[in-house]
Amino acid sequence: MSMEKRLSWWIRFAFSYLFFGYLQKVIASYCGRLSKLFGKSTGSARNLKVIFNDFPGGAENFELLSRFCYNNGRIDVTPSNISFLHSGSLFMEMNSSVSGTPNLLEETEKSLKGMNFWAWSELLITIKQCQDLLPFPSSSGSLEKCVDSLIGRMATSSEPSPCPSTSSPDSSGVRFSCDTGSTESLKNSCSRATWWFEDLLVLSTNLVEMVIKSMVLRKFDHSIISRFLFYYQKSKCYTGTPDEKRNVVETVIDMLYILDWNSVSFKSLFGILRVSLNLNIRKCSRTKLECMIGSQMDQATLDNMLIPSPYGMNYLYNVNLVLRFLKAFLHGGISQTSPTQLRKVASLMDLYIAEVAPDPCLKASKFLALTMALPDSARDSYDRIYRATDMYLQVHTGLSEEEKMKICCALNYEKLSSEACTHLSQNRKFPSKSAVQALMSQQIKLKSLVKANNKTKSYIDSPSGVIEIGRKGKKNESDSPTNNEKLRAHLQGMQWRATELEKICLKMQTQMTKIMKSRVSGHSTPRSLPKLCS
Repeated sequence: MSMEKRLSWWIRFAFSYLFFGYLQKVIASYCGRLSKLFGKSTGSARNLKVIFNDFPGGAENFELLSRFCYNNGRIDVTPSNISFLHSGSLFMEMNSSVSGTPNLLEETEKSLKGMNFWAWSELLITIKQCQDLLPFPSSSGSLEKCVDSLIGRMATSSEPSPCPSTSSPDSSGVRFSCDTGSTESLKNSCSRATWWFEDLLVLSTNLVEMVIKSMVLRKFDHSIISRFLFYYQKSKCYTGTPDEKRNVVETVIDMLYILDWNSVSFKSLFGILRVSLNLNIRKCSRTKLECMIGSQMDQATLDNMLIPSPYGMNYLYNVNLVLRFLKAFLHGGISQTSPTQLRKVASLMDLYIAEVAPDPCLKASKFLALTMALPDSARDSYDRIYRATDMYLQVHTGLSEEEKMKICCALNYEKLSSEACTHLSQNRKFPSKSAVQALMSQQIKLKSLVKANNKTKSYIDSPSGVIEIGRKGKKNESDSPTNNEKLRAHLQGMQWRATELEKICLKMQTQMTKIMKSRVSGHSTPRSLPKLCS
């Protein structure tokens, strides 16, 4: 061995011996963990090797604690280092293991108690350091103290932003978008409620989740919370890897889900939906987002619903997603959905079905699922559904009669107009059974109208009807010859209407006979027509 190598070896040996000896004498006197470790050790100091793989803050924090020990237990505890000192002192058990030595853990906990008197910028620095030390600060309780103090400061929204320097100039348009067209008082109210949005962008998703849950427990305004979450998502998704964006979107969705959904912007939900479709988020988060959108589906527009199908699918639009929206909308039950909301969604779905019907790749089962997704009470008229079905059958010419009949099951013939029924009866794309059902429903309607007119006529011609009319005449002073002439003319008009309805019945019966003869001419055994008019 050369002289230089021998000298180098002896220097390293002497340094390690002196270092561990000094470590055992000085640092161990402040650290209960090292004191216990050295007390159990039976080997010499130069053979002792100490490794802390999970030391909070790493080598930088260990150096900070060493300074405290080498400086006779003196160090300035500030918001910029309190998180490191508190976590490190807990880990190393620096709670006066040797009598008479300063207690770093007690000193840091005393400083944490005065956190409510810190400046807003100091709170942000401390909570940023806490998230860098996770998960250790969470178990020590220091992170909860920081979050509580932060939320308490945010609740005092009557003051302007105490840390304006942290806000970027180009963020004012996003942060104060509600200022446009509002009064000065509304501007000030908006800025007081949202001044902390930009400052909290430094928080990680784990910490945002913790802050939002604490805000909900403290009964913060849910609309303000939702606005912050949307702002956080938009700001974080401008940059970052796909995995980081996915994590942000999933966290925002999970937090929006625990809020009152009526306070969540429907338009912004669709904005998150468009982003999430390209990120392959978790199924549970996707289901939560679909439930929130579906619950407010009466606010949607046709453009919202026309979502392109996933990559690799043949059909044009994502029909399965819309069906899941409808399922979420009806999840609470028809009794909990107002008739107005139900009709709005039905009108929207009629427009959507008309848009997707010409798609040659749309399966009959999916088209039928769309037309039958809502209850019959949601629609007063089925004319739009008939027109969409007509378009679908025109495009899909290869369907069997059985498949056509299944599709036609979605039609309520009683809610079809006379024009639609007449068109259906002459439409050779529809099965013959559908034409018969449409004509039968119209015949039933006409017969009921005729009966109603006959009852009215017989009531007026009866003695009781005459007496009733006489009473009304006396009350309204209608005994004059002019009023009697008006009444006679009204009765004649009703009789004429009844006659016309009977003619229409006969005409429709003749049309149906011709249709049936043309459609069943190929059968050997003729079928008798149902008796529609008596």
